[in-house]
Amino acid sequence: MSKRTSIGSWAYTIGPYGPNPIDFDTVCDKLKALGFDGLELGAFPPHPNPGNPNGPDDAWPGTLASKAQRQELKAKMLERGLGFSGIAANLWGEKLINTDDQTKYIAEFKRNCEFAVDTGIGGVRVDTVQPPTIHREVDYATALSRVTKTWQTCADIAADHGLNMTWEFEPGFAFNKPSDIVRIHDAVNRTNFGLLYDTCHGQMVGVVGARQEGDKEVYASQTDLIHRLAGRINHIHLIDSDDTCHKDATGADETSAHPPFGEGHLNFHVIVPELLKASNVPHDWWTIDLCFWPDAWAATERCKTYLDKLVEWYG
Repeated sequence: MSKRTSIGSWAYTIGPYGPNPIDFDTVCDKLKALGFDGLELGAFPPHPNPGNPNGPDDAWPGTLASKAQRQELKAKMLERGLGFSGIAANLWGEKLINTDDQTKYIAEFKRNCEFAVDTGIGGVRVDTVQPPTIHREVDYATALSRVTKTWQTCADIAADHGLNMTWEFEPGFAFNKPSDIVRIHDAVNRTNFGLLYDTCHGQMVGVVGARQEGDKEVYASQTDLIHRLAGRINHIHLIDSDDTCHKDATGADETSAHPPFGEGHLNFHVIVPELLKASNVPHDWWTIDLCFWPDAWAATERCKTYLDKLVEWYG
């Protein structure tokens, strides 16, 4: 069966698009016209979301507080002929590493699981929330324990809802060295928990070593990282890399830049076959990620054209 194609909707709502986000219906109309099979939902305003974690439920644009509203969204997506490849849970307002109490993080994760079930989404994406500089404030063993124990609980919640859970490691968040990634995956030790492999993050984490605290831990090529993570990957994002990070408001490196296909130097004829051999993905989605790219809307069509070629060659 050929791979289904999607793109992360957050590309049109955050970063450069934050002051003037593109509304959900417009995004869906364009993706359908370009021949996408669906999208990956950034579940935060103004796109459909489970609501403000600090309440009230109707305080945010795009909030679908009731099951009926969510099932209506599911029905509308089916009418459009579009599906959801996953959901990026809005957990960035929560604390994970710099607190002994992850109750609120877990409660919000559960709320996103309920939203995913109601809208027909099969997997929830997470990250470690705090930047890598948190390692200067919290000792490694404590930070590791907080993440792994919390994610064990979350993975169990996801399993109870029939969902997969995927961790998107990246330079902008803590535990961004290859050994960290393997250590956390081993420690969580849940069959529905895996790694989200984004080819741009793979380059920046595994080859460049961007924003790694202390000594860098890198490989000669991305394929070496993919081999290290074999059997652990349960979700895939495909996009190019030019070995740079997106810059924050102060001009400092934040996370991977995510340039469109052709504006970086990744060799997908090498990377994609290795990913296919190394991954254990429980679905047939390949997802484009243009997060923080300044002209993501304009770049979407040419990225879809290139992704279609990858599907033709390898999908």
